[in-house]
Amino acid sequence: MTRVLSGAALIALSIAVVWSRQRIVFEAVAFVLLFAATYELITLFRAGGIHVPRWPAMTASLLTLATFSGILGANFPFLTTDAVLMVALMGLALVAMRTWGGSTDALTTISGSLFPSLYLALPIGAMMAIREQGPEPLFLLMITVIVSDTAQYYTGRLTGRHLLAPAISPKKTIEGAIGGLVFGTAAFAAVGAWWLPVVPLAARIGLGIGLVAVGIAGDLFESMLKRSAGVKDSSAIIPGHGGILDRIDALLFAAPLFYVAGHFIKV
Repeated sequence: MTRVLSGAALIALSIAVVWSRQRIVFEAVAFVLLFAATYELITLFRAGGIHVPRWPAMTASLLTLATFSGILGANFPFLTTDAVLMVALMGLALVAMRTWGGSTDALTTISGSLFPSLYLALPIGAMMAIREQGPEPLFLLMITVIVSDTAQYYTGRLTGRHLLAPAISPKKTIEGAIGGLVFGTAAFAAVGAWWLPVVPLAARIGLGIGLVAVGIAGDLFESMLKRSAGVKDSSAIIPGHGGILDRIDALLFAAPLFYVAGHFIKV
């Protein structure tokens, strides 16, 4: 019951934020989401024995989102995403050199410090860019992921016999993935008839398949990160659901694909 109630509350909150008439509301929530997700990710690194300087890495991640979303560009046009990423790499390298104690993990520390900017900030920035076209495209993406996740769960429970990736996630099945692929794609193609009317049905089906497939990959990727760190959930902030990363893992892979697709189709 706890999982159902917290899930319903999350969906209601997501609807309110995505469809809010105040742009600043969505932007504020995006930055809070990034802050929490980055904090969880760095905690995973540390649980896995990789020391990542928390606040320098979080600052780099937040600045990456601020430039990618254009929030800083209006007043500081020289602060582009590529410039921030390059400066962040140098800054994080200096922090690592200053704190390095002679261990052999310098390479993983530097890589892990920049990873939140790439894995979290850029995809969340892609969601913000999609939202700039109106709430419908982003909500369509979210509906697709939600329907796919739900279908994977119930199809897997009812018909699952063959494991999809046992070393990463021992409960996910091939049958569940197929169910998610079918129902998620159907949701994207059907709802997209109203919210993406200029996109032909065949293109909606193709894009829907791609979004669901990379969403499943994103889910498995985050599961791999947790398993490598020896934890079940990224945190316990959401009752019955785990952490922020556990809720947005599929979107972190699906949003960039939808963002790129938007350069070729009018959303």
